[in-house]
Amino acid sequence: MDDIVAVVTDLFFQSRISTAARHTGRAVRFITGDLESSEFALALVDLDATVDVLAAIRGLKAKSNGTVVAFGPHVDSTGRKAAREAGADRVLAKSRFVSELPAILQKSAPS
Repeated sequence: MDDIVAVVTDLFFQSRISTAARHTGRAVRFITGDLESSEFALALVDLDATVDVLAAIRGLKAKSNGTVVAFGPHVDSTGRKAAREAGADRVLAKSRFVSELPAILQKSAPS
């Protein structure tokens, strides 16, 4: 089982997520193609990723009962609503995601 998977193609956010995860003793596997992972504790999905993010959210939810957190621009309320409809457990504006990332990682840590 992967601890954390992320559908994030922006190198800046990949670095930010990896660093935050390392501080909590966790590792992240970034997915940019097929969703080959079957189980995860936490999935992070950047709504600006250069993949079909709504299909990714649906695929992640179909493969695991882990938590899916999507994040996107605060001005894209349509995209955030679509992410919720696709099955994301939480959908945040990017600024809120960044500020809450350490807590998100801690809360989803396996016991």
